[in-house]
Amino acid sequence: MADIKAAQVMDLRKKTGVGMMDAKKALVATEGDIDKAIDFLREKGIAKAAKKSDRIAAEGLTGIKVDGNKAVIVELNSETDFVAAGETFKNLLSHIADVLVANAPADVEAALALSTDKGTLNDELITATQQTGEKVSLRRFAILEKTDSENFGAYLHMGGSIGALVLIEGADAETAKDIAMHVAAVNPEFVSRDDVPADRLAHETEVLTQEALNEGKPANIVEKMVAGRVNKFLAEISLADQAFVKDSDMTVAQYVKSKNGSLKTFVRYEVGEGIEKKANNFVEEVMGQIKG
Repeated sequence: MADIKAAQVMDLRKKTGVGMMDAKKALVATEGDIDKAIDFLREKGIAKAAKKSDRIAAEGLTGIKVDGNKAVIVELNSETDFVAAGETFKNLLSHIADVLVANAPADVEAALALSTDKGTLNDELITATQQTGEKVSLRRFAILEKTDSENFGAYLHMGGSIGALVLIEGADAETAKDIAMHVAAVNPEFVSRDDVPADRLAHETEVLTQEALNEGKPANIVEKMVAGRVNKFLAEISLADQAFVKDSDMTVAQYVKSKNGSLKTFVRYEVGEGIEKKANNFVEEVMGQIKG
């Protein structure tokens, strides 16, 4: 086997745009010959797939897999919702969820390196990119574990545009699913107000105080106003304090308690959130082609 040096790997990556694992694999297969390695990557379609790596993949689906006392929620992205609606994409998402819940990798990088019957998980994403003609990428995932006295609740909205995975102590699976539906619909940020970071609370208090002062209220009234508004703010972002969607006369915490349970944690993914999508101006594109 050829002794592959780091400089060779970097050189091949610069020329083809492929990942480190793919570059090293190609060099090993061609005994360190850069030109042959480039041909190897082209023949396998890997170089072509790598060229799509800088595209913005902000569509896709979330998926959830529960396996005994472990569960995973995952977001898989594509460039268009058309590809995300296809069976190839959906089957890959289900397969990835199976692999993740079985192996519990620490992060996305570790997940991509997991061995499968088709090589690695990263290899399977490359194959999917080749098959669909779009960048297909594993964006994120979270794995939760429970005890026998706890329950998972899973809910996918619109087939996976939003996914929510909930863990509660006690109660039952039906109650946990109700809370997952609430999380998907209302989008809380924290389980309880005790989880809100001190700097976030301090900032909000400062803003609300200035807002009240700008309204011309007396200083002795401002303090009470701010206390009330801070309480409302905390109730809006905390799952436990939110009005339960199925019964607004109860908070979520009260509902779960009525079922002999308590809230533990949750994960909510909304496809594409936080990704800056590229705005296509088709008129400019067409005019540019005509001028060209």
